[in-house]
Amino acid sequence: MTIETIDKSTLKFLTDIAANNNRDWFQTNKPFYLEAQQNMHSFIEGLILEINKHDQLENRSAKKSLYRIYSDMRFSKDKLPYHSKFDFNLKRFGKQRRGGYYMNIKPGNSYLACGFFAPNPEDLKRIRLDITANHSQWNALLQSKEIQSNFGDLQGNSVLTTPRGFQKDHVAIELIRHKQFFLRHDFTDQEVLSDDFLAKVNSIYKSVMPFFDYMSELLTTDSNGETIV
Repeated sequence: MTIETIDKSTLKFLTDIAANNNRDWFQTNKPFYLEAQQNMHSFIEGLILEINKHDQLENRSAKKSLYRIYSDMRFSKDKLPYHSKFDFNLKRFGKQRRGGYYMNIKPGNSYLACGFFAPNPEDLKRIRLDITANHSQWNALLQSKEIQSNFGDLQGNSVLTTPRGFQKDHVAIELIRHKQFFLRHDFTDQEVLSDDFLAKVNSIYKSVMPFFDYMSELLTTDSNGETIV
């Protein structure tokens, strides 16, 4: 069985475009972009196959999972026409499976993340209420050996003040203030280029399942355990 890897030429292309972020250079070097893009497609396809052995993904196509390299100039702060990274998102299948997987490949700044990046207001309130009532369970989950060894502490933006309806002196107030709930693992370039990179990524993603299971049950059932989706 072929093991999909990230090629050195892919990282080199990203390094080169970061130093030459203009349309003339890109058009001249487009064959190298297409080669790097195909490398990423192959890697993502291999990763999808592995993740589906322990989870179910909505994504079936690597091409649809990989974000475009072209910047949207309307929202680009630096007004550069191209991204100097490859990144992709993998969505879990079905309304009953919550959470998602993300990966960013960029020389010197490659990482994966998984969790809840933009909960809607209703979900965010349910999460905060659960933290208030079951903060010891949250602490046990997030401080578990597997989560700590693979990710460390919970990441994500927080509000600066106490959310309305919650007590500012609650023991878990720092967690309650979160408006994103995700876990992150960084990789060196050497790790990205290693033969076992795909297996390592899949193993780390697999370790987040207890967190996904807890959050999925929380967000898809009521207080009586009845399905609400």
